[in-house]
Amino acid sequence: MSHPDYRLNLRPLGTPRGASSLAGPCGVGASPGDKKSKSKTIRGKKKSIFETYLSKEDVSEGLKRGTLIQGVLRINPKKFHEAFIPSPDGDRDIFIDGVVARNRALNGDLVVVNLLPEEQWKVIKPESNDKETEGAYESDLPEELCGSHLLQQSLKGYNDSPDVIIEAQFDDSDSEDGHGNTQNAVVDGVKKLSVCVHEKGKEDAGAPVTKDENTFMSQDTRALPEKSLQRSAKVVYILEKKHSRAATGFLKLLADKNSELFRKYALFSPSDHRVPRIYVPLKDCPQDFVTRPKDYANTLFICRIVDWKEDSNFALGQLAKSLGQAGEIEPETEGILTEYGVDFSDFSSEVLECLPQDLPWTIPPEEFSKRRDLRKDCVFTIDPSTARDLDDALSCKPVADGNFEVGVHIADVSYFVPEGSSLDKVAAERATSVYLVQKVVPMLPKLLCEELCSLNPMTDKLTFSVIWTLTPKGKILSEWFGQTIIRSCTKLSYEHAQSMIEDPTRKIPEKELPPVSPEHTSEEVHRAVLNLHGLAKELRQQRFADGALRLDQIKLAFTLDHETGLPQGCHIYEYRDSNKLVEEFMLLANMAVARKIHCTFPERALLRRHPPPQTKMLNDLAEFCDQMGLPMDFSSAGALNKSLMETFGDDKYSLARKEVLTNMCSRPMQVALYFCSGALRDQAQFRHYALNVPRYTHFTSPIRRFADVLVHRLLAATLGYREPPDVEPDALQKQADHCNDRRMASKRVQELSTSLFFAILVKESGPLESEAMVMGVLSQAFDVLVLRYGVQKRIYCNALPLQSYRFQKVGKKPQLTLVWEPEDAEQGPVQQVVSIFSLVEVVLRAEATALKYSAILKRPGTEGLLDWQDEQGGRDLAEEQD
Repeated sequence: MSHPDYRLNLRPLGTPRGASSLAGPCGVGASPGDKKSKSKTIRGKKKSIFETYLSKEDVSEGLKRGTLIQGVLRINPKKFHEAFIPSPDGDRDIFIDGVVARNRALNGDLVVVNLLPEEQWKVIKPESNDKETEGAYESDLPEELCGSHLLQQSLKGYNDSPDVIIEAQFDDSDSEDGHGNTQNAVVDGVKKLSVCVHEKGKEDAGAPVTKDENTFMSQDTRALPEKSLQRSAKVVYILEKKHSRAATGFLKLLADKNSELFRKYALFSPSDHRVPRIYVPLKDCPQDFVTRPKDYANTLFICRIVDWKEDSNFALGQLAKSLGQAGEIEPETEGILTEYGVDFSDFSSEVLECLPQDLPWTIPPEEFSKRRDLRKDCVFTIDPSTARDLDDALSCKPVADGNFEVGVHIADVSYFVPEGSSLDKVAAERATSVYLVQKVVPMLPKLLCEELCSLNPMTDKLTFSVIWTLTPKGKILSEWFGQTIIRSCTKLSYEHAQSMIEDPTRKIPEKELPPVSPEHTSEEVHRAVLNLHGLAKELRQQRFADGALRLDQIKLAFTLDHETGLPQGCHIYEYRDSNKLVEEFMLLANMAVARKIHCTFPERALLRRHPPPQTKMLNDLAEFCDQMGLPMDFSSAGALNKSLMETFGDDKYSLARKEVLTNMCSRPMQVALYFCSGALRDQAQFRHYALNVPRYTHFTSPIRRFADVLVHRLLAATLGYREPPDVEPDALQKQADHCNDRRMASKRVQELSTSLFFAILVKESGPLESEAMVMGVLSQAFDVLVLRYGVQKRIYCNALPLQSYRFQKVGKKPQLTLVWEPEDAEQGPVQQVVSIFSLVEVVLRAEATALKYSAILKRPGTEGLLDWQDEQGGRDLAEEQD
């Protein structure tokens, strides 16, 4: 498959989708492939390009015998001829070379492959240390490593303030994977650890990478060292079409105006080059498209693949919709949502009929006799100032002997979502709310999200609570689970709580705080926040002493213009003590519930595991750190966390190096997964690597995650509130798999939304300047982390005004020497050495292509660059060291 007009598009698209997609008979007439030149026919039959898939029986037998291997296909967004599946043994990925070997599978599909004979395996040149052989990762950062949780953005105030700060919500447990954030706005898609990659061919900025003709050699590979071969394979079957088979892109006329095809089909060219070009019937196209094709040159369309025959390079599809002009926020957003299979339609009347109809709704009297009444307790929420869907509330009161009674109170969503109802089915299918920069696509109807379930202040609410007696050192003396009724006395923002923590003795004036119910005082709330903060510090310290890991990464928040919705500016989201306070108690509740439900239902508990990092990538990173003289210990999550805390100082250069290394450490990390305890026999695999605990689950965000609703039902059955679940482990595992797929898709959509807004910001407000740190050096380019914005970009030497440049290795470290053209005749040329961890100055500027921007290096000694830390308001990157 060739793409003469190859563009590196803004979005790395096409990732897993839970539901299988359209396939099979196209329903729009015969395939265009059947009408091509007769020169390809052999005895009346057209020559096949792709192999016929194996039968289900052969696949099943091959997987049992170990002659076939299954895995999720990843296609490199920058070099679409390269694809990979993970090796089952955690070693180097298995390589799939080219479209033919991929056999019509798309990115994210669960495929079955057959290994090629050893003489056809990829040869990796020993001197290249080619980390791109592991490539094609987008940003599979497990959200929970971060503490940040999927950047949640709520829109309260969107219509009543001139400029809206869209901020990150650190709700609860997603810190579990150790990742501070998945929100890297990685516009180029691929995140690679480039130690010293000798580039394959010459990579021109924005041009296709020519395939290395020497990759496959006909020499006797047995003479090569084992490490220089990468197992290579071909796809023989698609187990599950997880890619949505939808793509956004542009319509073009076919090149040959005299062909029969020209009269029946147009060519759809996807923005994502990992998706094939698609023939679409002209009857699907706008009426005047054939006569006025240029009118549609910048119109974004959605197309769905309905068939892809063995004898055609191109797929067959149906045009689903015209979105609008490329580069505009809403058309681009709708395209992203569609490609990732996000259901953003309005809830049906059948679903809405499941909600309480008599409004305003009040708690039925019988619930008071079934539940513990906590309405007189000092309970409050801490959330982003714009949040509307308040899942969780906290309480803390001193008890005898200097101890504390601490409560985590979670919205009882399962009360409003009857099992088996239409509402239950649609929530299960959506599986998660999807948070975009400018809006949210909710899992549940607004009446539930923002009113009935949301723990709004000064109203009675149904909750599910975990209450502990804790010593001042955070030791658990007792633990209680149960259904409750609360009445939150105030809605604090993270800023309110932070000001209480930072100024513990000051009486905060009422005008600086939200309203507090008359039964309680702001001083009482202030004392509770301080007590919770003290306990959270102890719990956190103990967690890291017990071997937990956290990888904080830069994440962006945007200021939006009230009138246009366009980004006016962006800033680094600051993760502070108030965020950490909430996080600690959410983690504590999730761990407690995991123990409880697994104890009662050892075969039917919905838990969340985090597998250890990929061995090969971790070993490569360890080797890299060794080469760079960094004393890093990768033996365990705790050892890695300790190394990151202790290796770096707190000067600007050290903090930037830590940011880069944290980014590199995130790559070997695997994603955390929901699973059914009865579907996994080895309990050692239940472990959560980043949290370093034997069992974990999600309980604290049922308004936005369906997994939490399932866990609420299990906990209710554990406590005798309802019948034990009538579900087999296999069925629960299927639900877990679907939640995993939708969570991953949601994460991708969120990243792409941030990428979209950042690209628009560069276009509208650019060029933008920042310091950057070099992450990898290649022979004709180098990769940087742009420190002010957290984006990664590749800078190409041939895009700079250089007299010359030279690549060499100094010891084992790759290095580029750049010789700049003098600015005037009187000056001599300026020489600049670029190596890993060099601090450089870069400019991000928009390109003519819609929503694409590039990074160029600023000439050494040029004035006018701000310090990247000044822009962040002095953000403390070493924020684990409380």
